[in-house]
This record gives sequence, C-alpha cells and structure tokens, in this order.
Amino acid sequence: MMQIINDPASNKHSLINMMNRFIAAANNMDETIMVPSLLRDMPLEERAEAAEIEPNNNQHQQQQPCLNKQRDMYEHYLLLKSIKNDMEWGLLKRELSSGASFLEMAVKQEEQKPVTGDLPNEDTNSDLEEQFHFHLRGLFGVLSKLTVQADHLTNRYKREIGGGNFMR
Repeated sequence: MMQIINDPASNKHSLINMMNRFIAAANNMDETIMVPSLLRDMPLEERAEAAEIEPNNNQHQQQQPCLNKQRDMYEHYLLLKSIKNDMEWGLLKRELSSGASFLEMAVKQEEQKPVTGDLPNEDTNSDLEEQFHFHLRGLFGVLSKLTVQADHLTNRYKREIGGGNFMR
C-alpha cells in the first residue's frame, strides 16, 4: 500500500522548505565568517567575474539590482543576516535601532488602513487569492536569490581569506 505524505516540508517546492534553505545558507555563512570586519572594503563583485561580462551587457546589472545597493561584502553580510533574523524572530520592535525595517513599515501601513464592517464578497476573496499567489511567487524568487547570495558570499569569503581548502 502506497502512503501519501502530506508533510509540506517534504515538498522541495514548499515555502517552508525554501525558507529553511535560506536560513541554513545564512547560518552556514554566519558560522564560516568568523571575522566579519574582514569583509569591509571588499567589493561585492570579483574582478575576474566583472571582466567576463561584456561591456555592453546590461542584463547582469538588471538581474542583481540589490547587490549594487550594498557598497561592500560587509554590508551585504549584514543585510543577509538581518533578513534571516527578521524571518526567524518576526517583526519585533528593535529597541536599539532607530530605524524600522521594511517589513515593519509594511505592517504599520496595513494596520493604519481603516477596517470596514462590510462582509467579504466573492470578488474580494478571489482578489485575495490573486494577491496571495502574486506575493508567494515573489517570495519564492526573493528567497531563492537570497540563498544563492548567502552561498556566494560564504564561498567568496573562503577564497579571499584563505579558507578555500575547507570548502564543503
């Protein structure tokens, strides 16, 4: 008799699995990078990789726009670590930080919208379903890119700092 597994974590395309892969990659990055300050002033893009890209090819810049926002590997490391912490701990108030994260600002905007007493109708429900699927696709894409970036940062750190012999 064949047993059907209903565990969403066993599906490689589940949101939970995608989140776990990013968190695992970020944890690996955090465990590997013992001295994050060594990442300061290290450009995100390696010179060898930049030379491989044709000068007229703007497609590479369009595929990774968020990489260019951070000036060096250290800032990118902090960003990935911050996103991982937000995913694990939720939208806790940051007592030591003066600025709110993007997620906190989005939640505050939703909380400030007026609540009406109208009952949801079928159009609203289908709109919610469309919104959910739109955001789910976006979340999958973002988590996939973040996972690749965390792995790339870890491997680059190993090469730059001399830990290349210990790569898994």
